[in-house]
Amino acid sequence: MCHLRRVKSTPPGTTVVTRPTAPDAAESAAPEPGGDPRWWRDAVVYQVYVRSFADANDDGTGDLAGVLDRLPYLHDLGVDALWFSPWYPSPLADMGYDVADYRSIDPAFGTLEQAEQLITAARALGIRTIIDIVPNHVSNEHPWFVDALAAPSGSPERERFWFRPGLGLEGELAPNGWQSIFGGSAWTRTTDADGAPGEWYLHLFAPEQPDLNWEHADVWLEHEDVLRFWFDRGVAGVRIDSAALLVKDPALPEETPDGDNPFTDREQLHEIYRGWRAIADSYSEPRILVGEVWLPDPVRFARYLRPDELHTAFNFDFLACPWDAARMRTSITEALAAHAPVDAPATWVLSNHDVTRPVTRYGRADTSFAFESKRAGSPTDLELGTRRARAAALLAMALPGSMYVYQGEELGLPEVEDIPDDRRKDPMWHRSGGVDPGRDGCRIPIPWAGDRAPYGFSGPGADGPWLDPPDDWAPLTVAVQSASEDSMLALYRAGLRLRRAAPWSQDAALSWIAAGDPVLAFERGESFACFVNFGPDPVELPPGATVLISSSDLEGGALPQDTTVWLSQAKGQVPLGDTSS
Repeated sequence: MCHLRRVKSTPPGTTVVTRPTAPDAAESAAPEPGGDPRWWRDAVVYQVYVRSFADANDDGTGDLAGVLDRLPYLHDLGVDALWFSPWYPSPLADMGYDVADYRSIDPAFGTLEQAEQLITAARALGIRTIIDIVPNHVSNEHPWFVDALAAPSGSPERERFWFRPGLGLEGELAPNGWQSIFGGSAWTRTTDADGAPGEWYLHLFAPEQPDLNWEHADVWLEHEDVLRFWFDRGVAGVRIDSAALLVKDPALPEETPDGDNPFTDREQLHEIYRGWRAIADSYSEPRILVGEVWLPDPVRFARYLRPDELHTAFNFDFLACPWDAARMRTSITEALAAHAPVDAPATWVLSNHDVTRPVTRYGRADTSFAFESKRAGSPTDLELGTRRARAAALLAMALPGSMYVYQGEELGLPEVEDIPDDRRKDPMWHRSGGVDPGRDGCRIPIPWAGDRAPYGFSGPGADGPWLDPPDDWAPLTVAVQSASEDSMLALYRAGLRLRRAAPWSQDAALSWIAAGDPVLAFERGESFACFVNFGPDPVELPPGATVLISSSDLEGGALPQDTTVWLSQAKGQVPLGDTSS
């Protein structure tokens, strides 16, 4: 067994290479179009939150032209695909997840022609495009819902949604006690044409996001047509928002602790996704389906990844996992075990547009993430959080499967928690009365260059950005970090370059190494190992190993606390470690 011991000197025979240099474009280049049809199984997907990425027309809002201008940056970073958060026309009740038109681009971002140009230009660099589909609900300004509100009770227009009479003597009570994910009742009462109180309609999110009725044929046909619309324009896949919520029990029963959830993980969902998979597979280069599936039961979760349904789904347990060796090992083990029976790759996610940024989260006493316990103002040690976020990034890169990087994660941006109340946009903030800090803090515009806001997000003299970056972000800009081999950006570039080279050999499975409680260690193949030290004492590395990359400097050749290292071993040398189950 390979038991590591705490040391203060360099083990004999160890080659130490702790500082990666930034790759040049040739080394980090993404593959050319027309490559492996199973590219998605180990892809690195970069999430673009367009509104906050780059502003090309200086109106304070990011746009597609800004993304097009920054494609060389994304190419050099070494990503395989871009996932765009909703770019459709929207009144922005939920920052684009309230869609008014699925077949167009929000004018604030550009035009449909610009989207097609961006898809083509990215693909020429070997970068595919994934877009967000929001099938659970539409905007209250979507033509369907406008027509439904104008129509009387019982009309065909209302059958596409969940309109119901209220309870009580005069219908003054909601049809049931379901609660909105954004807080408060999941029902809103309408007003009839004569001014009298009318029916209620269901919205699991904001009142401006009425839920669609997936019992209705129009809803099925519309979304299948939307898929074809974007696939025909070169989109390589879709990320499905709230993928487990579409189907509701038509009896609208109350939630019970032990019974089936009446609006989550309903059996009919699988028929929907089998239909979508048939459409995706009908293209000469099959498109992919990625689900946002929040389910605690790994067996139920894996059912969405059967060969005729979704290709992948987000692994939120890993994202929410606290910085702890045992908990991390359990999360990784359970994810791989859940995916194995359906031969689906796991996905590794550290952040997205909804959660507290890693450098802030990992610097707190409670390093886990949960929406229900998210509160602003918790003490944060950003130096500690950054160190752990670097280690977590290299850990995620070394795991088998695909990886998602949320914009700004590669820069080590912290959560911004002192946004003035009158500047906050998120409905989570407003509907909670300010108790929930909302998600604006992880959506601040990207700092590109310069010593003052907006740090190159917009040009000189431009309108102020839609959310203001902090005054102390100058050291975090892309320009500054590109010039430093110690930066978070340099770590991501080097780590993703090495990941693409697959030092573990293609598709090598993960085998755990017994390395002591504070250390997480695994092998992939015969010549690659990853070690993460969660404990306070430095630990000795296996003799004869070459350090490919480390998230922080080694201490006399030993692995210090909150540090990840990748090791390589030449054939014929002492094994990196015996495996254990």
